[in-house]
Amino acid sequence: MTKSLSKKIKSKIPVLELRHIIKTYTTGTTTFNALDDVSICIHRGEFVSITGPSGSGKSTLMHIVGLLDNPTSGQILLEGQDISHFNEEELAKTRNVTLGFVFQQFNLLAKTSSLENTTLPLLYSDVPKKQRNQMGMSMLTKVGLESKMANTPAQLSGGQQQRVAIARALINDPKIILADEPTGNLDSKSGKEIVELFHQLHHEGRTIILVTHDMELARQAERIIVIKDGKVIQSPC
Repeated sequence: MTKSLSKKIKSKIPVLELRHIIKTYTTGTTTFNALDDVSICIHRGEFVSITGPSGSGKSTLMHIVGLLDNPTSGQILLEGQDISHFNEEELAKTRNVTLGFVFQQFNLLAKTSSLENTTLPLLYSDVPKKQRNQMGMSMLTKVGLESKMANTPAQLSGGQQQRVAIARALINDPKIILADEPTGNLDSKSGKEIVELFHQLHHEGRTIILVTHDMELARQAERIIVIKDGKVIQSPC
């Protein structure tokens, strides 16, 4: 998607916004800020990468963005709504309908088929099993695995396993896809195929946040957010 097309689908209110986020950790008598007054915004339809060196606060920021951890202070706004003080149950529900996760390690159940892995996020929903399977088959077809629905992870290549993980991330039609080092365990050919799939999803209007230490991969996004020493030093909004 060109930048001009992307701008057309951006809303005035960011789909996700962090305001003055501080995350403090204490070790013994030492206290330090892993995130120090971080403010960023992500607009609907953007393909954004978050990058920085090891120890920069990138992983902590990813956990805050993914609603997997709470900030010490600051605000998290989802489509303008302040969700900073949601309890664990509220955060879990919000994650389930808002975010689709793609991890470096794939995180697939070993003895479970591609179809079953894809439909896992719907397991405890009120969606009937037949409809869950139809949705799963649609997502696997979308990522090019229509012939691998019965295969377990051991019967798939690394690239195919990551495609299953992407299908699983898409099953709830999330507002945001959060990908953490999604090509880290793949060979270069499979990695390029996964990046191309992300470009395809972006072209469809999906909002994608790619977290990586690899600057070459980060440049695949249309905007790069750089974090260093717990502070955002480039392109917060």
